[in-house]
Amino acid sequence: MIAGDTAVARSLKELALSDLGPDTGRLAAPKDDFWRKLRATGSEIWLDTGDIDEAAKLWTAEMTALTTNNTLLNKEVQKGIYDSFITKANKVLSGLPLGERVLDIAFVLNARHGLRLVQRFGGKVSVELHTDLADDLAGILEYGKRFHEISPDHFIVKVPLTATGLLGARKLREAGIPVNFTLEFSARQNAIVTAVAKPNYVNVFLGRLGSYLSDNKLGDGAFVGEKATLSSQKIVRSLSARHREPTRQIGASIRSADQIEALAGIDVFTIPTAVVEKARTGLSGDFASRLAEEYPITVASGVSMKEIGLEKLWEVSDKVLALADSLDREPPESGTGVAARARELGCADMFPDLSPEAKGFLASEGKIPRHARWAEAIRRGELAIDTLLNLAGLASFTADQAALDGRIRGLIA
Repeated sequence: MIAGDTAVARSLKELALSDLGPDTGRLAAPKDDFWRKLRATGSEIWLDTGDIDEAAKLWTAEMTALTTNNTLLNKEVQKGIYDSFITKANKVLSGLPLGERVLDIAFVLNARHGLRLVQRFGGKVSVELHTDLADDLAGILEYGKRFHEISPDHFIVKVPLTATGLLGARKLREAGIPVNFTLEFSARQNAIVTAVAKPNYVNVFLGRLGSYLSDNKLGDGAFVGEKATLSSQKIVRSLSARHREPTRQIGASIRSADQIEALAGIDVFTIPTAVVEKARTGLSGDFASRLAEEYPITVASGVSMKEIGLEKLWEVSDKVLALADSLDREPPESGTGVAARARELGCADMFPDLSPEAKGFLASEGKIPRHARWAEAIRRGELAIDTLLNLAGLASFTADQAALDGRIRGLIA
C-alpha cells in the first residue's frame, strides 16, 4: 500500500475531489411531517443506499446522512458509471504492483462515490474500508486517515468488528477521526466496542438476528433484533457517558416498516430505500419512543434459549464488562492479543480462532449461518450467534468486495 503522505496519495485525493464544486447539484430537500415525528422521538434518520437517484426520490430535510458498504458500492460500480474514473486512477498509480493498484483504486472509488453523495445531499456519509484491511492494523490506520483527509467534515469511517478492527478504530478516534463501527449483532459486542474503541457510532444488524431464528426454525424471530438493539443502546449510553463524544446506537439492517415503529427513539436508523417507501405508505406516523419497551421473545417448541445462547444477544455479563475494562485499560498491541485476553477472561466465544475449513463453511452459508452446523460449538461456549453473524457478514462483504475488485482488474490488467 502507498503511504498516506506520498505524492501518489495526494494525486489520488485530487482525483477524488476533481470536478466537484461545493454545491454542484445540491438537492433542495422538502420537509416531511411524517419523518419529523420520528425525529421528535430522538431518532436520527440515515438512508442505507449508494444509489443517488433512488436516494433523491426519498431524501427529506429530516434526513441527515447516508451509509454505504462494500455491497452497495459494488452495485454502483458494476453499472459501469466509474469505468473511466478507474482508468484515470490507474494512470496515477502506474508502476505499482497490480494488487496495490486494485486496493487503492477501490479506496478512491469509495471516496469518490461518497463525495458525490455529499455533494448531492449535503449530509454525512459513512465510507467503508476494503475488507482486506479487516485484520491489518496499519492498513486500517492509513486508509482511515486518508478518507478523513479527503472529506474531514463529512466522511465517517466504517471499521468492521474484528479483534484488529477494535484496536484500529481506537487509534483513529484518538486521532480525532469519526468512526462508525460496524457488523455488531449484540449488546455485549457493543459494550466491548464502546469501552475500547470509543467510536461515534455502533450498530446492531437487527434484521439478520430475526432471520437467524426463523431461517433455522428456532423460532419466528419476532422482536429478537429489537430487544438486542434496545439493550445495546442502554449499555452504550452508560459506558460512553464520560467519553469526549458519547457513542450513539444505530439500528441497522432494518427489514420492515414495523421495526421503525418498534424502535422509535433509538439514536439512529439506517433504512434501506425499499423500507423507507413502505414506512411512508404503511405507517400512521404517530411515533412514540419505545426505549423502555421489554419485548417478549418466544422460541420454537423443544428449543432452549440457554442452550443456543440467545440471551447473549441482549445480556451483558460481568465477564464481558471485565474484558471491556481490561482491554480499555491495557490495550494489546495486536488483534491476536485481544483474542488471547478474551480467552483468559472467559469470553472465548467473542473472538474465536476458526480453522480455514470452518471459515469456508461460513462463507458458503451466506449472511445467515446454518445453526445445525455450529450448534455443538455454541453449546460448548466456543462460538455464539452474534459472533457467527459477524463472521458471516464480513465474509459476505468480502465476496462483494471481490466482485468490485474483479471489475477493476478487468479494466486495468
